Amino acid sequence: MPEKMKAAVFRGEKDIHIEEVPVPEAGPGEAIVRTTLTTICGTDSHIWRKEYPVREGRIVGHEPAGVIHELGVGVSGYQIGDRVVVGAITPCGACFYCMNGQWAQCAGYDNKWEPIGGWRLGNSMDGAQAEYFRVPYAQANLARIPDGLSEEDVLLVTDIASTGISGAESAGVSIGDTVVVYAQGPIGLCAAAGAKLMGASLVIGVDGLDYRLEMAKKMGADVVINYRAQDPVAEVKRLTEGRGADVAIEALGKQETFENSLRSVRPGGIVSSLGVYAGKLEVPLEPFIYGIGDVKVVSTLCPGGKERLRRLMEMVKHGRLNLRQLLTHRFRLEQIEEAYDLFSNQRDNVFKVAITP
Repeated sequence: MPEKMKAAVFRGEKDIHIEEVPVPEAGPGEAIVRTTLTTICGTDSHIWRKEYPVREGRIVGHEPAGVIHELGVGVSGYQIGDRVVVGAITPCGACFYCMNGQWAQCAGYDNKWEPIGGWRLGNSMDGAQAEYFRVPYAQANLARIPDGLSEEDVLLVTDIASTGISGAESAGVSIGDTVVVYAQGPIGLCAAAGAKLMGASLVIGVDGLDYRLEMAKKMGADVVINYRAQDPVAEVKRLTEGRGADVAIEALGKQETFENSLRSVRPGGIVSSLGVYAGKLEVPLEPFIYGIGDVKVVSTLCPGGKERLRRLMEMVKHGRLNLRQLLTHRFRLEQIEEAYDLFSNQRDNVFKVAITP
Protein backbone atom coordinates (compact mmCIF):
# COMPACT_ATOMS: atom_id res chain seq x y z
CA MET A 1 0.00 0.00 0.00
CA PRO A 2 1.38 3.45 -0.85
CA GLU A 3 2.39 5.69 2.04
CA LYS A 4 1.36 8.98 0.44
CA MET A 5 -1.65 10.14 -1.59
CA LYS A 6 -3.07 13.24 -3.22
CA ALA A 7 -6.00 14.90 -1.44
CA ALA A 8 -8.07 18.11 -1.58
CA VAL A 9 -7.33 20.00 1.63
CA PHE A 10 -9.18 23.01 3.05
CA ARG A 11 -6.74 25.77 4.05
CA GLY A 12 -8.94 28.86 4.27
CA GLU A 13 -11.49 30.96 2.41
CA LYS A 14 -11.66 29.87 -1.26
CA ASP A 15 -8.53 27.81 -0.69
CA ILE A 16 -9.01 24.10 -1.27
CA HIS A 17 -6.07 22.64 -3.13
CA ILE A 18 -4.20 19.37 -3.69
CA GLU A 19 -1.61 18.30 -1.14
CA GLU A 20 0.34 15.10 -0.58
CA VAL A 21 -0.71 13.50 2.71
CA PRO A 22 -0.35 10.10 4.42
CA VAL A 23 -2.69 7.33 3.28
CA PRO A 24 -5.10 6.52 6.13
CA GLU A 25 -5.09 3.14 7.89
CA ALA A 26 -8.11 1.11 8.93
CA GLY A 27 -8.77 0.73 12.64
CA PRO A 28 -11.14 -1.84 14.16
CA GLY A 29 -14.53 -1.72 12.44
CA GLU A 30 -13.21 0.57 9.67
CA ALA A 31 -12.30 0.22 6.00
CA ILE A 32 -10.06 2.03 3.55
CA VAL A 33 -11.58 2.67 0.12
CA ARG A 34 -9.62 3.67 -2.97
CA THR A 35 -11.67 6.44 -4.54
CA THR A 36 -12.66 5.89 -8.17
CA LEU A 37 -15.17 8.76 -8.46
CA THR A 38 -16.39 11.58 -6.28
CA THR A 39 -18.05 14.99 -6.60
CA ILE A 40 -18.50 18.40 -4.96
CA CYS A 41 -21.57 19.14 -2.84
CA GLY A 42 -23.18 22.50 -2.17
CA THR A 43 -22.08 22.06 1.44
CA ASP A 44 -18.48 21.76 0.22
CA SER A 45 -18.97 25.11 -1.48
CA HIS A 46 -20.06 26.57 1.87
CA ILE A 47 -16.81 25.20 3.34
CA TRP A 48 -14.84 26.66 0.39
CA ARG A 49 -16.36 30.08 1.12
CA LYS A 50 -15.73 29.58 4.86
CA GLU A 51 -19.47 29.82 5.53
CA TYR A 52 -19.53 26.46 7.29
CA PRO A 53 -16.84 25.72 9.90
CA VAL A 54 -14.40 22.86 9.47
CA ARG A 55 -10.85 22.95 10.75
CA GLU A 56 -8.09 24.03 8.40
CA GLY A 57 -6.16 21.04 7.14
CA ARG A 58 -9.29 18.91 6.74
CA ILE A 59 -9.59 16.73 3.62
CA VAL A 60 -13.02 17.56 2.23
CA GLY A 61 -15.70 15.65 0.33
CA HIS A 62 -18.47 13.25 1.27
CA GLU A 63 -19.95 11.70 -1.90
CA PRO A 64 -17.67 8.82 -2.95
CA ALA A 65 -17.60 5.63 -4.97
CA GLY A 66 -14.60 3.35 -4.92
CA VAL A 67 -13.00 -0.04 -4.36
CA ILE A 68 -12.34 -1.60 -0.96
CA HIS A 69 -8.59 -1.47 -0.36
CA GLU A 70 -8.28 -2.54 3.30
CA LEU A 71 -10.63 -4.00 5.90
CA GLY A 72 -10.17 -3.44 9.62
CA VAL A 73 -10.64 -6.04 12.31
CA GLY A 74 -14.30 -6.94 12.83
CA VAL A 75 -15.58 -6.06 9.33
CA SER A 76 -17.04 -9.15 7.68
CA GLY A 77 -18.94 -10.05 4.52
CA TYR A 78 -16.78 -7.90 2.22
CA GLN A 79 -13.68 -8.55 0.13
CA ILE A 80 -10.78 -6.44 -1.03
CA GLY A 81 -11.70 -5.20 -4.50
CA ASP A 82 -15.46 -4.91 -3.94
CA ARG A 83 -16.94 -1.86 -5.68
CA VAL A 84 -18.85 0.27 -3.16
CA VAL A 85 -20.47 3.59 -2.48
CA VAL A 86 -20.42 5.23 0.96
CA GLY A 87 -23.04 7.72 2.08
CA ALA A 88 -22.44 11.27 3.25
CA ILE A 89 -24.06 10.19 6.52
CA THR A 90 -22.30 7.27 8.23
CA PRO A 91 -24.50 5.92 11.06
CA CYS A 92 -22.97 3.63 13.65
CA GLY A 93 -26.10 1.47 13.88
CA ALA A 94 -25.97 1.20 17.67
CA CYS A 95 -26.47 4.61 19.34
CA PHE A 96 -29.75 6.02 20.72
CA TYR A 97 -30.64 7.73 17.44
CA CYS A 98 -29.78 4.77 15.22
CA MET A 99 -31.75 2.41 17.44
CA ASN A 100 -34.73 4.76 16.98
CA GLY A 101 -34.33 4.74 13.21
CA GLN A 102 -33.01 8.32 13.05
CA TRP A 103 -29.85 7.41 11.16
CA ALA A 104 -28.97 10.95 10.08
CA GLN A 105 -28.74 12.10 13.70
CA CYS A 106 -26.26 9.34 14.68
CA ALA A 107 -24.28 10.15 17.82
CA GLY A 108 -21.72 7.35 17.41
CA TYR A 109 -20.93 4.55 19.83
CA ASP A 110 -20.17 7.02 22.63
CA ASN A 111 -23.64 8.64 22.23
CA LYS A 112 -22.24 12.18 22.13
CA TRP A 113 -24.58 13.90 19.67
CA GLU A 114 -23.44 17.05 17.86
CA PRO A 115 -25.24 19.19 15.26
CA ILE A 116 -25.31 17.68 11.74
CA GLY A 117 -25.49 14.24 13.34
CA GLY A 118 -23.83 11.49 11.38
CA TRP A 119 -22.11 13.69 8.77
CA ARG A 120 -18.48 12.79 9.37
CA LEU A 121 -16.66 12.54 6.02
CA GLY A 122 -15.16 15.92 5.20
CA ASN A 123 -16.65 17.42 8.36
CA SER A 124 -15.52 15.88 11.65
CA MET A 125 -13.06 13.50 9.95
CA ASP A 126 -11.12 13.51 6.68
CA GLY A 127 -13.23 13.09 3.58
CA ALA A 128 -13.28 11.53 0.15
CA GLN A 129 -11.87 14.07 -2.32
CA ALA A 130 -8.68 12.05 -2.19
CA GLU A 131 -7.11 8.92 -3.63
CA TYR A 132 -8.08 6.96 -0.51
CA PHE A 133 -10.46 7.59 2.41
CA ARG A 134 -11.32 5.92 5.71
CA VAL A 135 -14.86 4.64 6.33
CA PRO A 136 -16.10 4.69 9.95
CA TYR A 137 -18.54 1.99 11.10
CA ALA A 138 -17.80 0.19 7.84
CA GLN A 139 -20.15 -2.73 8.47
CA ALA A 140 -23.09 -0.32 8.41
CA ASN A 141 -21.88 1.90 5.57
CA LEU A 142 -20.25 -0.07 2.75
CA ALA A 143 -22.87 -0.54 0.02
CA ARG A 144 -21.88 -2.76 -2.92
CA ILE A 145 -22.52 -1.37 -6.41
CA PRO A 146 -24.75 -3.80 -8.35
CA ASP A 147 -23.25 -5.56 -11.35
CA GLY A 148 -24.07 -3.76 -14.57
CA LEU A 149 -24.03 -0.29 -13.01
CA SER A 150 -21.12 2.15 -13.28
CA GLU A 151 -19.86 4.53 -10.64
CA GLU A 152 -21.39 7.40 -12.63
CA ASP A 153 -24.78 5.66 -12.51
CA VAL A 154 -24.87 5.51 -8.71
CA LEU A 155 -22.51 8.20 -7.39
CA LEU A 156 -25.29 10.63 -6.49
CA VAL A 157 -27.18 8.19 -4.26
CA THR A 158 -24.55 9.03 -1.62
CA ASP A 159 -26.10 12.41 -0.79
CA ILE A 160 -28.27 14.46 -3.11
CA ALA A 161 -30.61 11.64 -4.17
CA SER A 162 -31.01 10.41 -0.60
CA THR A 163 -31.54 13.97 0.66
CA GLY A 164 -33.89 15.13 -2.07
CA ILE A 165 -36.07 12.03 -2.04
CA SER A 166 -36.23 12.21 1.77
CA GLY A 167 -37.93 15.60 1.41
CA ALA A 168 -40.88 13.85 -0.19
CA GLU A 169 -40.71 10.92 2.23
CA SER A 170 -40.71 13.13 5.34
CA ALA A 171 -43.78 14.93 4.00
CA GLY A 172 -45.61 11.65 3.49
CA VAL A 173 -46.44 12.35 -0.15
CA SER A 174 -49.44 10.22 -1.13
CA ILE A 175 -51.07 8.99 -4.32
CA GLY A 176 -52.73 11.92 -6.07
CA ASP A 177 -50.98 14.69 -4.12
CA THR A 178 -49.92 17.99 -5.65
CA VAL A 179 -46.33 18.84 -4.70
CA VAL A 180 -44.44 22.06 -5.41
CA VAL A 181 -40.65 22.11 -5.11
CA TYR A 182 -38.92 25.45 -4.66
CA ALA A 183 -35.43 25.53 -6.27
CA GLN A 184 -34.35 23.06 -8.93
CA GLY A 185 -30.71 22.62 -8.06
CA PRO A 186 -29.49 19.03 -7.56
CA ILE A 187 -31.36 18.57 -4.25
CA GLY A 188 -34.60 20.07 -5.55
CA LEU A 189 -34.43 17.97 -8.71
CA CYS A 190 -34.14 14.81 -6.62
CA ALA A 191 -37.02 16.03 -4.44
CA ALA A 192 -39.15 16.35 -7.57
CA ALA A 193 -38.12 12.84 -8.60
CA GLY A 194 -38.96 11.55 -5.12
CA ALA A 195 -42.42 13.14 -5.16
CA LYS A 196 -43.17 11.52 -8.52
CA LEU A 197 -41.90 8.13 -7.33
CA MET A 198 -44.15 8.34 -4.27
CA GLY A 199 -47.26 8.84 -6.37
CA ALA A 200 -47.81 12.59 -6.66
CA SER A 201 -50.18 13.31 -9.53
CA LEU A 202 -48.86 16.84 -10.10
CA VAL A 203 -45.27 17.91 -9.40
CA ILE A 204 -44.47 21.60 -9.87
CA GLY A 205 -40.86 22.78 -10.11
CA VAL A 206 -39.96 26.42 -9.38
CA ASP A 207 -36.69 28.09 -10.32
CA GLY A 208 -35.38 31.17 -12.11
CA LEU A 209 -33.04 29.46 -14.58
CA ASP A 210 -34.41 27.89 -17.74
CA TYR A 211 -31.79 25.15 -17.98
CA ARG A 212 -32.76 23.96 -14.49
CA LEU A 213 -36.43 23.99 -15.38
CA GLU A 214 -35.68 21.86 -18.45
CA MET A 215 -33.89 19.32 -16.26
CA ALA A 216 -36.79 19.42 -13.79
CA LYS A 217 -39.06 18.05 -16.53
CA LYS A 218 -36.65 15.16 -17.06
CA MET A 219 -36.51 14.41 -13.33
CA GLY A 220 -40.25 14.28 -12.67
CA ALA A 221 -41.82 17.75 -12.75
CA ASP A 222 -45.08 17.95 -14.69
CA VAL A 223 -45.23 21.76 -14.65
CA VAL A 224 -42.38 24.25 -14.26
CA ILE A 225 -42.59 27.89 -13.18
CA ASN A 226 -39.94 30.52 -13.77
CA TYR A 227 -40.41 32.86 -10.81
CA ARG A 228 -38.82 35.68 -12.81
CA ALA A 229 -41.74 35.56 -15.24
CA GLN A 230 -44.65 34.40 -13.04
CA ASP A 231 -45.77 34.69 -9.45
CA PRO A 232 -45.18 31.10 -8.31
CA VAL A 233 -47.63 31.26 -5.38
CA ALA A 234 -50.45 32.55 -7.57
CA GLU A 235 -49.70 29.92 -10.21
CA VAL A 236 -49.70 27.09 -7.65
CA LYS A 237 -53.06 28.32 -6.36
CA ARG A 238 -54.42 28.48 -9.93
CA LEU A 239 -53.32 24.90 -10.58
CA THR A 240 -55.00 23.63 -7.40
CA GLU A 241 -58.44 25.26 -7.63
CA GLY A 242 -57.32 27.94 -5.18
CA ARG A 243 -56.48 25.55 -2.34
CA GLY A 244 -52.72 25.33 -2.58
CA ALA A 245 -50.44 22.32 -2.84
CA ASP A 246 -50.71 19.36 -0.48
CA VAL A 247 -46.93 19.50 0.02
CA ALA A 248 -44.37 22.24 -0.57
CA ILE A 249 -40.68 21.28 -0.51
CA GLU A 250 -38.12 24.02 0.18
CA ALA A 251 -34.76 23.03 -1.32
CA LEU A 252 -32.68 26.21 -1.17
CA GLY A 253 -32.46 27.50 2.40
CA LYS A 254 -33.64 31.09 1.89
CA GLN A 255 -36.24 33.16 3.75
CA GLU A 256 -38.04 33.95 0.47
CA THR A 257 -38.42 30.35 -0.65
CA PHE A 258 -39.45 29.26 2.86
CA GLU A 259 -42.19 31.92 2.90
CA ASN A 260 -43.30 31.00 -0.61
CA SER A 261 -43.55 27.38 0.50
CA LEU A 262 -45.83 28.41 3.36
CA ARG A 263 -47.92 30.58 1.04
CA SER A 264 -48.20 27.79 -1.54
CA VAL A 265 -49.39 25.01 0.74
CA ARG A 266 -53.06 24.44 1.58
CA PRO A 267 -54.48 24.51 5.14
CA GLY A 268 -53.60 21.16 6.65
CA GLY A 269 -50.72 20.76 4.21
CA ILE A 270 -47.05 20.10 4.86
CA VAL A 271 -43.94 22.20 4.26
CA SER A 272 -40.89 19.96 3.96
CA SER A 273 -37.69 21.89 4.58
CA LEU A 274 -34.48 20.57 2.99
CA GLY A 275 -32.48 23.79 2.68
CA VAL A 276 -29.63 24.69 5.03
CA TYR A 277 -30.42 28.17 6.38
CA ALA A 278 -27.96 30.89 7.30
CA GLY A 279 -28.82 33.65 9.74
CA LYS A 280 -32.29 34.12 11.21
CA LEU A 281 -35.30 32.31 9.76
CA GLU A 282 -38.69 33.88 10.51
CA VAL A 283 -42.17 32.36 10.28
CA PRO A 284 -44.59 35.02 9.00
CA LEU A 285 -47.97 34.92 10.73
CA GLU A 286 -50.38 35.16 7.81
CA PRO A 287 -48.82 32.43 5.61
CA PHE A 288 -48.60 30.22 8.71
CA ILE A 289 -52.31 30.94 9.29
CA TYR A 290 -51.44 32.39 12.70
CA GLY A 291 -50.42 28.94 13.91
CA ILE A 292 -53.93 27.47 13.70
CA GLY A 293 -54.09 26.25 10.09
CA ASP A 294 -52.95 22.67 10.78
CA VAL A 295 -49.89 23.37 8.63
CA LYS A 296 -46.94 21.15 9.49
CA VAL A 297 -43.28 22.05 8.96
CA VAL A 298 -40.84 19.14 8.87
CA SER A 299 -37.07 19.15 8.38
CA THR A 300 -34.78 16.41 7.14
CA LEU A 301 -31.09 15.56 7.02
CA CYS A 302 -29.82 13.07 4.43
CA PRO A 303 -30.60 9.48 5.49
CA GLY A 304 -27.54 7.25 5.49
CA GLY A 305 -26.40 3.65 5.85
CA LYS A 306 -25.89 0.81 3.40
CA GLU A 307 -29.53 -0.30 3.26
CA ARG A 308 -30.64 3.20 2.24
CA LEU A 309 -28.01 3.22 -0.50
CA ARG A 310 -28.94 -0.30 -1.63
CA ARG A 311 -32.57 0.70 -2.08
CA LEU A 312 -31.68 3.81 -4.06
CA MET A 313 -29.31 1.83 -6.30
CA GLU A 314 -32.12 -0.65 -6.95
CA MET A 315 -34.22 2.27 -8.24
CA VAL A 316 -31.36 3.18 -10.58
CA LYS A 317 -30.84 -0.44 -11.65
CA HIS A 318 -34.48 -0.88 -12.66
CA GLY A 319 -34.72 2.39 -14.56
CA ARG A 320 -36.84 4.30 -12.07
CA LEU A 321 -34.22 6.95 -11.27
CA ASN A 322 -31.72 8.52 -13.69
CA LEU A 323 -29.02 10.33 -11.74
CA ARG A 324 -26.20 10.12 -14.27
CA GLN A 325 -27.77 12.91 -16.33
CA LEU A 326 -26.97 15.35 -13.50
CA LEU A 327 -23.20 14.83 -13.95
CA THR A 328 -22.57 17.64 -16.41
CA HIS A 329 -18.83 18.32 -16.00
CA ARG A 330 -15.79 16.09 -15.46
CA PHE A 331 -12.43 16.85 -13.85
CA ARG A 332 -9.34 15.06 -12.62
CA LEU A 333 -8.60 15.35 -8.90
CA GLU A 334 -5.59 17.52 -9.81
CA GLN A 335 -8.07 20.04 -11.28
CA ILE A 336 -9.96 20.43 -8.00
CA GLU A 337 -9.44 24.21 -7.78
CA GLU A 338 -10.95 24.70 -11.23
CA ALA A 339 -13.81 22.37 -10.32
CA TYR A 340 -14.62 24.29 -7.12
CA ASP A 341 -14.56 27.61 -8.95
CA LEU A 342 -16.94 26.40 -11.66
CA PHE A 343 -19.34 24.52 -9.38
CA SER A 344 -19.45 27.04 -6.53
CA ASN A 345 -20.13 29.92 -8.91
CA GLN A 346 -22.68 27.91 -10.94
CA ARG A 347 -20.98 28.54 -14.27
CA ASP A 348 -21.61 26.86 -17.61
CA ASN A 349 -25.04 25.43 -16.63
CA VAL A 350 -23.41 23.03 -14.16
CA PHE A 351 -25.44 20.62 -12.05
CA LYS A 352 -22.83 18.24 -10.59
CA VAL A 353 -19.17 17.58 -11.36
CA ALA A 354 -17.53 14.16 -11.61
CA ILE A 355 -14.02 14.06 -10.13
CA THR A 356 -11.69 11.17 -10.88
CA PRO A 357 -8.44 10.56 -8.95
